[in-house]
Amino acid sequence: MEYLSLIKQPISSEIDDFIALFNQSLTHDEGMLGQALEHIRQRAGKRMRPMLILLTAKCFGEVNAATQHAAVGLELLHTASLVHDDVVDESSERRGQASVNATYDNKVAVLVGDYILSTALLNVAKTGNQRIVEYLAELGRTLSNGEILQLTNIQNQEISEEVYYQVIKQKTAALFEACAAIGALSAGASEELVEEAKRFGQNLGIIFQIRDDIFDYYDSAEIGKPTGNDMAEGKLTLPVIYALNNSSFDSMQTLARKVKAGDVNPDEIAVLVEFAKQQGGIEYAEKRMWEFHAEAAEFIEKRVGDSAIKTALNAYLDYVIKRTK
Repeated sequence: MEYLSLIKQPISSEIDDFIALFNQSLTHDEGMLGQALEHIRQRAGKRMRPMLILLTAKCFGEVNAATQHAAVGLELLHTASLVHDDVVDESSERRGQASVNATYDNKVAVLVGDYILSTALLNVAKTGNQRIVEYLAELGRTLSNGEILQLTNIQNQEISEEVYYQVIKQKTAALFEACAAIGALSAGASEELVEEAKRFGQNLGIIFQIRDDIFDYYDSAEIGKPTGNDMAEGKLTLPVIYALNNSSFDSMQTLARKVKAGDVNPDEIAVLVEFAKQQGGIEYAEKRMWEFHAEAAEFIEKRVGDSAIKTALNAYLDYVIKRTK
């Protein structure tokens, strides 16, 4: 059975309830706002984050109304951040369809993002759980800070693996960490278990981002972004950071500085991509992923008693590290 089927198996009815509540929250009867929200609803992803919330809640108790509203609130917060990110990045596409800013304009996209963010707050308020409300509000601050840190890092001449992890912990990893923590909180888990769940979620998020970054070193229509796209945006990711810090090629350091300055051409990016591969950057990134995988697997073995949930979370972990797009 494929990974996603295994993941969904113990929460199939809960996922259906989530989708109904999420779609209801993103529905508006009038004019341009209604059209824009429908446009966003049509690009639904695999629901990886809500599934993690539901699985974590079921691991420590039961999925309840607070769990569902928290899941919708978090997914809406993430959705709003993507709408705003597309404006910041001047992106014309999101998940293979035109972005909101490309379909309408930047003003409409920012306002639609604000509307979705307010709807996220409304849903999280319906949990009636102050800790969950605080957690979602803090997540919004962390995600914004992560974006600013990434922009600042582009101008930073230091090429540091430590800074790379700082950025991804405040972006992708923060989302997965919040999912695991909020699921545990909604089910009434102890502080100790919530902290362990947070660490599990963070490990998942780090693996997810490193895997995403590795994709950028290979040209694949299935993945849906050209090779070296991150470097074209001024970002140096783990494979090339490792290669640069573990070799002494001045010419490559020069190219890396050109990446950060936004002054690099496609041929130079291709040289850096090949350099990262030749110097073991991909193998190193894979190795780091499996180290985070081992720690996450230890949490599942230690803290998850229900066999169906254990199977689902192991499938989730394996899917994140082995996915092909």
